[in-house]
Parts: sequence; C-alpha cells; structure tokens
Amino acid sequence: MASAQFPLTTSPCPIDIDCTGERWVVNNVVELSRHIAIIAMGQAAQAAHILQELSPAAPAFTTSELRAEAKVRLTVQEEKQSPRIGYPRWQRDGFIFEAISWIAARQVYGAGCFMKDPHISATAQGLDGLMLELSTDKSDVQRTTVFEDKCSDDPIGTFQYKVIPAFQDRHDNKRSAEIVSVATVLLRMAGISEGDAAKLAAAVTDRGRRRYRAAMAVTDASDSQHARTEIFANYAKIKDVTQGQRIGACFVVPPELRDWFERLAQEAVSYIDSFEGEVGDV
Repeated sequence: MASAQFPLTTSPCPIDIDCTGERWVVNNVVELSRHIAIIAMGQAAQAAHILQELSPAAPAFTTSELRAEAKVRLTVQEEKQSPRIGYPRWQRDGFIFEAISWIAARQVYGAGCFMKDPHISATAQGLDGLMLELSTDKSDVQRTTVFEDKCSDDPIGTFQYKVIPAFQDRHDNKRSAEIVSVATVLLRMAGISEGDAAKLAAAVTDRGRRRYRAAMAVTDASDSQHARTEIFANYAKIKDVTQGQRIGACFVVPPELRDWFERLAQEAVSYIDSFEGEVGDV
C-alpha cells in the first residue's frame, strides 16, 4: 500500500507455514520524520488524522515546552546527567520504532481500527501496542491484535528470547488486567458507553479473536524469505492459533541500523526546531 503522502510502503510477504509476513520500507523519509516528531510531541491523534486524510504532516500546535520534551525523547544520552538531555540509544530507538509500527498499522487498517498510542516515555514498559477491530455497528469486538515491536541488533535472539515469551504470557492471559484496561479505553474512544465498554472488553481475552504481530527492524541484508524464516522461527510455540493469527513484520532499512535511526532522529529534531520563534509560540 503506497502513496506519495504515506511515510511507509507496506506489503505482504511470505515467511513460512506458521506465520504470515509484512514488509515495511520508507516511502518518504521527510514525512516519516515529521510524523515521529508529531508523536514525540504527544500528538498521536494528529498523526492519525494526517494519515487518514493523506495531508502533509504538521502538528496541531507547538509550544517551547512540547518541543523541548520531544527533542529529549529523540536524543541519545548514554551517561546519566542532570538535567536529562536524552535516553540510552536502545530506548530512544525503541520509541522511534514503536512509532513506526503504529504508523504502519494506521496505514494498513485506517480509521476502522482503534489503537493504543505509542508510549510517549522512552522508558515506558508493558504492552507495546493493541489494536481492536469492531463490527460495523460497534456491538462486538471482531478481532484484537497484540503488538511486540523490537529494534535490536540481534533480531533472531530477540524474537526467540523476548518476543515469544511475551506473547506466551499474553496467550496464557497473564497480566490480562493490563490488556483489558487498554481495550476499555479504546472502546470508549469508539463512542461506546462505559458500561458496554467494560463488558465488550472481555473479548480481548478470547484467543480465537486474537492475532499477534511481532515487528522487527532489520537491514537489507535480512530482506529475504530465508532471513525472515530464521528470524521468526518457532512462532508455532504460540499454540492453538492459525497461521494468519501469527504475523511477522520486518521494517527494512539500509546498513547500519543504528546510524540510520540516528539520521532519522536528527531529521525529526530539525523539523521540531523549525517551529522556534513562530507567532503564538510560548
């Protein structure tokens, strides 16, 4: 799915008999960096509106405080110092990649889905993403998708030893209060009353309606079916679901992966800086 105004190009791709695949590549790096900047300023709703309307990326508003906070989220700071100017690289890149994963889902599923916003804090832990798809009359949750997004230099090991155990916990409905709570918020966003949302949220514990989407950032050296099969091996450990309920997504970037994320972050920071001194700035 591609457009001159979409930040990403997303397409299905083969992996193996245990899971289906998605492949994401950058379609417009300027638009992508601007969406990430907008999300870093706490305006995921604005980013969703832009993607829905296919309009040029621009924040709904900016303030000096919002810009400063966003720049901290997009800056690497390996050693502790006060005041904080950034986060360790793996946390900063994790935030950016979670935003990219959210953008990819928005592009594919559009306004018909209800999604948890990306973590605004680079240190936030827990559920990476949750997406609900409702019936036309919003009387039923037809499908839920649980996301795990990992920007790692070792995608194979990360999937095997971090993603699969995380999905297994979700599959066993451990920490189910967290996912039910997030689902209830999304249902209320869909305009469903509090009482009905509380009841409908039970659907997220139904494994028959659930999908799992593992997203990994990789370089073009891993842009092949063989490499994807290696990365997403043992997905069948998540039992009693079909191939279509296990999704492996690869975001393909040029080498070196960390250098590419640094350039993208710098592009986003430059965009944020472009609003300094505008009329109405506070």
